[in-house]
Amino acid sequence: MLSFLSITALAVSIYLVWKIHRNLVARRPEDNIPGPPLDSWFLGRHKINKWVKLARTYGSTFTVKLPIEFLVSHDPKALHHVFVKEADSFPRHPGLMSVPRSDFQLLIGPGILTAEGVHHRRQRKLLNPVFSSARLRDMTHIFYAGRRYRGRLPSEGVDHEMDVNGWMARTTLEMLGQAGLGYSFDNFLEDSTDEFGDSLKKFFPVLSKSPLLQLSVPFMSYYLSESVLRFLWRHIPYKQSRAIIEISDTMYRRSKDIIAKKKLALAKGDQALAHQVGEGKDIMSICCERMDDEELIAQMSCHFILAGMDTTSNALSRILYLLSEHPEVQEKLRGDRSDLAYDDLTRLPYLDAVCRETLRLYAPVPIAGRMAAKDTVVPLLHPIKGRDGREMHELVITRGTFFITNIQATNVDKTLWGEDAEEWKPERWLGPLPSSLEDARVPGVYAHLMTFAAGSTACIGFKFSQVEMKVILASMLPCFSFSLTKKEVVWNSSPVIYPSMGYESDKPEMLLMVKSINV
Repeated sequence: MLSFLSITALAVSIYLVWKIHRNLVARRPEDNIPGPPLDSWFLGRHKINKWVKLARTYGSTFTVKLPIEFLVSHDPKALHHVFVKEADSFPRHPGLMSVPRSDFQLLIGPGILTAEGVHHRRQRKLLNPVFSSARLRDMTHIFYAGRRYRGRLPSEGVDHEMDVNGWMARTTLEMLGQAGLGYSFDNFLEDSTDEFGDSLKKFFPVLSKSPLLQLSVPFMSYYLSESVLRFLWRHIPYKQSRAIIEISDTMYRRSKDIIAKKKLALAKGDQALAHQVGEGKDIMSICCERMDDEELIAQMSCHFILAGMDTTSNALSRILYLLSEHPEVQEKLRGDRSDLAYDDLTRLPYLDAVCRETLRLYAPVPIAGRMAAKDTVVPLLHPIKGRDGREMHELVITRGTFFITNIQATNVDKTLWGEDAEEWKPERWLGPLPSSLEDARVPGVYAHLMTFAAGSTACIGFKFSQVEMKVILASMLPCFSFSLTKKEVVWNSSPVIYPSMGYESDKPEMLLMVKSINV
């Protein structure tokens, strides 16, 4: 077993040495692009604003060496080229091109988050109708059924210190479960969800502590089958890697159980479905007719829930934190909005403005990675000056270059949004947006923002997420008030930005004072 670890470590080391030599010694066209020197000061979970600060110093396009070199850009024309015009030339997998299997594919299967090219287009075509506005209109009542959070909330008129982040995670997971899978994760009477829900919550934190698995799976997948890979990682003496495989096993096993029960109900007809969670109108019931079991497990139980829970719950946590800082905005949002229909929810302009402004200024996922699959040329809207002093109107990119989309910098670019771009002002969405923003044609699918990415790989569930957030806020704010405690809330860098209490803690948590005002 130790020899297996030694071989894996050696293979990873050889690859890293080759990449470091390629990026730091061998001359490439990217070497002329300016950027900060080799450093590690922006690494770490509290460095979430460094990407914006780098953009202020080095402009819309620059390079960063960690020691592997990354090309970083929030230039609108470059983003359109990478995400829309030449999307197939910039796959999402941040490792070797054409590897048989990535760590994500090993752990959660062949779903829409990991598929590329023709496979991704096929899956997208199957799923697009499920996430349409017409379908969401019919599903809104299921969202309301998922708000089963009252059992552990404070009594009327009394302030209670509560972990609002945990509350939002459980609420969004339950709503995703009911509307997406036709399954209930949580009765809100116990201290935790079932083992499937617990596994979903643990997935990203545990995966982030398993770098050996993440780095080695692409190499090993050239020579070993998926079943052999899973067997090896399940038994090696490396705690975190064993833990992530166990989480993956649990998700797979419970997904199979949920799908089997769903198909049994479908076979019994409409009467059986009417007694199930979601009443047969959930997304999985619809997809059962279009996908086999393996695809269903990957798409619905893993990719859809994993992608939706952390991003939406942490975005809601950020909104409630901002409303605690701005009680006048919180009061303006408060009103009798119980169980509004889909069309009525979309007609609440100030609630929409608060959601848009928060997702603009605080994107849950601040960067997105791509890799150049071939030598190519990327055009720029804003020319940059190279290290040799020449003005560059386009970038010559070599195959294998890592391309980081600086999502947060795009969303707060003063040349697009004005001098107040880094201020939280929901009112900006109630009037005309700057003409400079319209002229730049930022390719994002949502509100001139890159928050949900762009093109064929944009977040397929962004409308779903919007309805979910609005249902929760419109339901909670007439009933509860939120205010800050005396404890410091810190926002941490990770694949999805999350809050913790103080710099010493890495536990996802956000304590606020919550008072029931109209239960």
